[in-house]
This record gives sequence, structure tokens and C-alpha cells, in this order.
Amino acid sequence: MSHSARIPLYALLCGVGVLLLTPFAWLLSTALKAESADLFAYPPQWIPDPIVWSNFVKAWNILPFMRYIFNTFYIAIATVLLNLFFCSLTGYALARMRFAGRQFIFYCVLATTMVPFQVLLIPLFIVTLKLGLIDSYMGVILPVAVNAFGIFLLRQAFTTIPTDLEDAARIDGCSEFTIYARIMMPLIKPALATQAAFTFVAQWNDFLWPLVVLKSRELYTLQLGLASLQGVFGVNWRYISAASVIALVPTVLFFLFTQRFFTQGLTSGAVKE
Repeated sequence: MSHSARIPLYALLCGVGVLLLTPFAWLLSTALKAESADLFAYPPQWIPDPIVWSNFVKAWNILPFMRYIFNTFYIAIATVLLNLFFCSLTGYALARMRFAGRQFIFYCVLATTMVPFQVLLIPLFIVTLKLGLIDSYMGVILPVAVNAFGIFLLRQAFTTIPTDLEDAARIDGCSEFTIYARIMMPLIKPALATQAAFTFVAQWNDFLWPLVVLKSRELYTLQLGLASLQGVFGVNWRYISAASVIALVPTVLFFLFTQRFFTQGLTSGAVKE
């Protein structure tokens, strides 16, 4: 594609980027404003005058943010690790092992993606209640420790690996778990990073399930803390926006940390002859 032909494409991508970033820009603008009345000014005031950085300090001090951040990190990281382990085990079995009913099981797993989480909310709560996991970290983590999308994603990644690697490993005496852990897993790092990013962001932003399970404020996640902030300050959107920006930073940092794995390309698992 010539340089001149790329200009419209670049312009379109920049326009889409600006459109997607506009809500975040408005959130940051709201967090830096001095008066709540400035939020409803017409025309909208995108650059606050004056810029009030103290809104972030006040939002941080109002709620036990460090505790909420620890709770959310603990839940998100534990969910990511369990998700990668269980989804990769299941995906490996469905992709590389031969047994009766394998395709039927895979289709059943895919069918569960059509069931909304709200439909499962009451059954999951009853099971969690009977297991005595209400108002605990495990009550939030275990119901989402594995998901159908992760199984599908990693299963597809495993199917792209040449079978010659498995055959060579078996000739060398490797067990099935050794092949999975030491040969297959390193070759699907981009898929693992993608699943980790999706799972982390989903758990970091999850509101409904922690709201149902957690009762104690010392176990609250950031999203529950932000919701309680609305109750404390009514419609003081400056502090709520400042707290939302603070809560947004870890997800951006996590994505920046994992994005290098997305760009490893199709040759990450290639076999050189």
C-alpha cells in the first residue's frame, strides 16, 4: 500500500481513537474541576480553570483505598492464575487428546457462552452459601475460576502447535503433564497473555458478583468502594471521578505490561527445519 493510500486509513484510525478516548478525557476533566456546577456548564469546559489536583487526595483519603486496592488485586490475580491453569488444562485435553465425546464436550462448553451470568446468579449464590463461602475472597474467586471463552481461546492456540513436538517429547519419555507444562505452555504465551488481560480487566471491573457475595466493608473491592462513595457524597461527581481515575490506572498498567506478548506474532510457536 502506497503512502498516499494510507492517509485515509490513518485518519480513520485517529478518528476512532479520539472517539473512544473522549469519555476518559471527560472523566479526567471532571476529576480536576473546582466546583460541581462546572460539570453542567455550556459549552462544556474540557480544560478546568483552575485545575484542582487536591480532588485526588481527598478521594484517596475519604475511603480506605489501599485496602480496596489490595482486595481487588488479590481477587483479580488469584482469578487470573486459576483461570490460566484450569482453562489451559481443559483446552489442552480438548485440543491434543483423543477420547470419545471430545467434540461434544467442546460444543457443550461453547454453548454455555450463550447463557447470561444473571441467569446463573441465584444458583451460584445458593451453592456458594451452602459451601460457606459467603463474605470471603474464595466466594468471589471460585465461581469465575474457569470460563468457556478461556477454554475456547487456549484450545484454539493448542491446535496450532505441530504434533511433531508431542511425538518427539513422547519418544524422549516425557509424561503427558510434562508435555503440557514444559513444551506446550511456553508456545502459547500470546494466548495466555490475552486471556490473562481479559480476565484481569473483567475481575477488576466486576461489580455484580462481589456485591452479592461480600458483606463486610473490609473485603470490598474498588468497584464496591466507588459505589459506596456515591452514597457518602450524593452527587459530588468530582470526587467520584477522581476515585474512578485512580481505579483505572492499574488496568492500564497491566495491559501495558502484557501487550508485548500480543505482538509476538504467528511465529512464536514455529518449528525451524
